[in-house]
This record gives sequence, C-alpha cells and structure tokens, in this order.
Amino acid sequence: MATRILVVEDDPTVAEVVTRYLERDGHDVECVGDGAEALRRALADPPDLLVLDLMLPKVDGLQVCRKLRERWPVPVIMLTALGEEIDRVVGLETGADDYVTKPFSPRELALRVQSVLRRANGALVPAGTGILRDGALVVDVGAHEVRLGDTEITLTAREFDLLAYLLRNPRQAFSRAQLLDQVWGWSFGDSSTVTVHVRRLREKIEADPTDPQRIVTVWGVGYRYEPVS
Repeated sequence: MATRILVVEDDPTVAEVVTRYLERDGHDVECVGDGAEALRRALADPPDLLVLDLMLPKVDGLQVCRKLRERWPVPVIMLTALGEEIDRVVGLETGADDYVTKPFSPRELALRVQSVLRRANGALVPAGTGILRDGALVVDVGAHEVRLGDTEITLTAREFDLLAYLLRNPRQAFSRAQLLDQVWGWSFGDSSTVTVHVRRLREKIEADPTDPQRIVTVWGVGYRYEPVS
C-alpha cells in the first residue's frame, strides 16, 4: 500500500511541485492550503507523514504540529523560509522530525521524506535489535518502545534513534556534527537540530532536565551518555 502524505502548503506552485515529486516516488499525496483544514484531515484520518509549511492561513504550522503531537507522533517535515533559524528551532522543539528551508530542491525534500519514513518504520534504527537498559530506563529497539520505570515515554523517530545511539555508545563523547552524520545521516546541516533533540530527550528522560545526569554536555565537544546504573 502506498504511503499517505499530507502536504500543507498555501503556495499553489510549491504544492504542485512537491506533490509531483512525491507521487513520482510512489506516495499517495493529498494537498491542503491552510492549517485548519490540515488539522481536520489529519485528526480524522492520520497520514503516514506531513510536509508542513510554517506560514499558513487560519492556523500556522507550529500550532498544527503541536496539536497533532498531543494526539500521536505522526512524522512531520517542516518547510521554513531561509534565514528563519528561530522558527526552525521552535519547529523542532514542537516535535518536527526534520525541516527543509525555502527555496529548496524538490528532490532533496523527497529524499528527506524517504529518510524520515524509514526511521519512523524502524528501518534505520541502530544495528541490531534487543533491549538497551540503564537503570529504570529501558529501550526496546525491535518494538521501538521506551519505558522509564512503569511509564511509557513517547518519542519521535529521531529522538528514539538518538537515544538508542547514545545508549549503545555510553561514555563516548560525540560532537554535534558526528551525531548529525551517525543519527541523521547528514554530512552537513544545522547543528541546532541536535541541540533541540537533546533538549527534548532530557525533558522526557531526566529527573531534572536543567541538571541532566544521563545525557551530559561535554563542553567544547558535544554530548555523551552517562549511565546511572
């Protein structure tokens, strides 16, 4: 069955080009032009992935992403205007899995869509399956499930991959560039992507995110995972 993608873009030309490229890759694509309609469609019948513009009529892209995240972790790729770094960071903090800046290559977007879908389907999780444990934190790689004690922790595909990668490599410091390469598969990119995902993980798995004990900052380098057990 073809993957269902909802494209939310109010520029008809951009929407047409994106739709053509995604359909060429075999996806079933639906387009809407405003955030309110996107929410109505996505909540009634969740797609496999959203391509979501930030600047939308009626309801903006950040609100759309936030409201969807309250219900379930549908993968989201945000489209942002070039230079709007604060919007990209806020978008990632809201729960977006990836972003592409305008003007963009449609083929690049199509490749990003493929990457996010593979991660969401568990095809790009770190090598192997099995259970990763650190005290009360349990990551079931095969089931794509995370628990902290008796509580199930909901992570996006990127957050899950980042946590699993760090758990598999405890006490090893990684730069943001290394994490972009190993977890995102990007040879270049905005390092704030890593920073935001680390912040989101800390909020979900640390007792005190302002004083993290598991994912610690290595000043001048990046981050490492420090086992607590």
